[in-house]
Amino acid sequence: MSTHADYVMGIDGGGSRLRVAILTPDLDLVAESGADSVSPAIVGPERARTMIQAAMRAALNRAGLRPAQIAAVGIGVAGAAPCHSASAIPWLREVVRAVLPDALVVPSADYEIALVGALGRRQGVLVLAGTGSLAYGVNEAGESALAGAWGYLLDDAGSGYWLGRQALEAIARAADGRGPLTALSDAVLGTLGLPDAYALVPWLYDRDGPRIRDVAALAPLVLTQAEAGDTVAGGIVARACNELTLAARTVIRRLQMENPPIAFAGGLLTAPNLLSTALCRALGLRTLPQPRYPPVIGAALLALSACQG
Repeated sequence: MSTHADYVMGIDGGGSRLRVAILTPDLDLVAESGADSVSPAIVGPERARTMIQAAMRAALNRAGLRPAQIAAVGIGVAGAAPCHSASAIPWLREVVRAVLPDALVVPSADYEIALVGALGRRQGVLVLAGTGSLAYGVNEAGESALAGAWGYLLDDAGSGYWLGRQALEAIARAADGRGPLTALSDAVLGTLGLPDAYALVPWLYDRDGPRIRDVAALAPLVLTQAEAGDTVAGGIVARACNELTLAARTVIRRLQMENPPIAFAGGLLTAPNLLSTALCRALGLRTLPQPRYPPVIGAALLALSACQG
């Protein structure tokens, strides 16, 4: 067991998964742990707190370290962005300090740690499309700008949830005759095990909470049918690309950046597909950008920077 007190912890509470990592100042991974989504908007603040703290303790146990050996913690959690809630920073600090009372806490947003991880520094532009969507940038002066991240009820255009919702809307309109027939109907209904479009109503509404992740899980079907030539699915993907391009260009314009490095994040953009390749073309990228580090390392980098600053 090491006795050094210079380890750092990174906590990435993304929309679909929690990752906790303990690293040396040289970014050597010592231990990690994980759990399902800890977004307070999805699981509630108390459940999120409990899950994050349990994962922190699990990582400490696996590393064989005492709490006092962690010098600093970087944390970013979806649904707890400082820009959207005045209580986010105190809440993030409280969650961490219950386990690591002596550590320096560096609260952030899940998109900021994704940017830092992907580019290796807090500068550039991140376009994210997973369950939700946004564009976030930081210029050379350290000024930041965010476009999107309004959540599934207000926006999240181009996200997995948005793609899935657009597919459901297209199926409903096709069933009514208000819209064209689409291969999405058979693909989605078959995947969900539903007999017809009208069964979508009880599937979607007859439950305690919103089916955010279930709807977002339909996004790959939209991409598949678009690639197979379905016009409706292709139109959905094209609109998603336009929305993500608009978000990225808005951030670049607001920050007065010229040819900034651009990173992609989220399940829809980190692998080659019809949407990610179209977005590359729209933003003038020759190849799909590959992240230097995952977001959890981005959180650790912010913690290291705070220690050194």
